[in-house]
Amino acid sequence: MKPFEGMKVLDLGGQAQIWDAVEVTLNITCLNLPGIANQDHPTHHNIVFVEGNACDIPDINYGDFDLVFSNSVIEHVGDENKQIQFCNEVKRVSKKYWIQTPHKNFPIEAHNGMPLWWYYPTWLRTYFLDNWEKKLPGWTKMIKSTTVITEKSLKEMLPNATIIKEWFLVFPKSLIAYSVEE
Repeated sequence: MKPFEGMKVLDLGGQAQIWDAVEVTLNITCLNLPGIANQDHPTHHNIVFVEGNACDIPDINYGDFDLVFSNSVIEHVGDENKQIQFCNEVKRVSKKYWIQTPHKNFPIEAHNGMPLWWYYPTWLRTYFLDNWEKKLPGWTKMIKSTTVITEKSLKEMLPNATIIKEWFLVFPKSLIAYSVEE
């Protein structure tokens, strides 16, 4: 995305530590649901943490940011309608964006570590979720609310984006939708 000194970035659902490898100093606004952001991470960037919902950010206007960035968040916003709202907000705020999400066909599910999770029959996933909920209710709630997105759906939601697959060995690890329009 060619970050430049002073670039204004809106990070939807992000944390400061993901920006450690970017050497130039950025002006980053991390928007998260209440209580999610880790605000104690030391950084050379100028970071502001705000609470809000990435599917509805009325206080942010087009042109307020040079780039909208989101790493592994779209699958957590809710069903397909919520994902559409998320993408509409991204496009409303900036023509430049970078949205990443895990790929359904990666052999190890990114959120729970289970092999081929999305191909289990519903009854088997329910069995695991019911058992996990007894010991790890908060984590299980996150797993239950995860809605993986397909490449086709991502392209429909972000029609002007370039979609690429990130690979690990011979497996598609994630999908990245980006736009560099000025």
